[in-house]
Amino acid sequence: MTRALVLLAAACGVALAAPASAQTIAQRVARAPDGTVHLSYAARDGVCGNGAGVISFHCVNGTCGNQRITTNSDWEDDGPYPCESGPVRLALRVASGHVTRLRTYVGGRWKTADSVTDLGTVPAAEAARFLLDLARSTDGRAADDAIFPATLADSVTVWPDLVRLARDNSLSGHVRNQAVFWLAEAAGDAAVKDLTDMVNDDSLDRDVREHAVFALSQEPHDVGVPALIQIARTNRDPGVRKKAFFWLGQTNDPRALALFEEVLTKP
Repeated sequence: MTRALVLLAAACGVALAAPASAQTIAQRVARAPDGTVHLSYAARDGVCGNGAGVISFHCVNGTCGNQRITTNSDWEDDGPYPCESGPVRLALRVASGHVTRLRTYVGGRWKTADSVTDLGTVPAAEAARFLLDLARSTDGRAADDAIFPATLADSVTVWPDLVRLARDNSLSGHVRNQAVFWLAEAAGDAAVKDLTDMVNDDSLDRDVREHAVFALSQEPHDVGVPALIQIARTNRDPGVRKKAFFWLGQTNDPRALALFEEVLTKP
């Protein structure tokens, strides 16, 4: 459209639709018809999936660590399966402009289907922001499910947002627990201080603090075990201390065993 036509349209009060590239993902989703919306974005290093129901972490040269989740309850894991490094693919169920359900895949390709709006490949940073905003502003299952795929986005640091979500008392317990659960995966060793602070914060719900204890148990033993020992020794909440002892018992770490011996033999 020429500049003259643009000015004429503005003078006549005609609204001009912004090109898709100028719209946010949230705006494009809100304008989609009821049904399914697809979008894809680049996955961070170390993530791979089979395109159906399995997503693995800490993968190097086709070999993955022990962390793996199944995102599709219909998937039967009879292995072996191919593991592709991306993209992350989201299937959003949209009704009246709102996301009501969300399913995440890594790798694979979309099957041809009717009544699907495909937004194509979007920048990973924009996808992560859309998902974190969805977790913050949406109720129900979609909010819970939005956090995990945000942590998969390439070259995006999401853990500070996860800390804020976990500490936001206006959000549901499910959303806050999901934020805590994925915090350790997203931040690694850097999450230990924030998780420990959450455990010791009496203003947070006990359920959130106990999820933080669990998240600490998933950290490497050199940082996670000392944090759990400190919680087991000093936390004011007996329920939280009990959780710390339980997860220490799963580590088989000599430092945890020494703590148990000390507690059991104390006069």
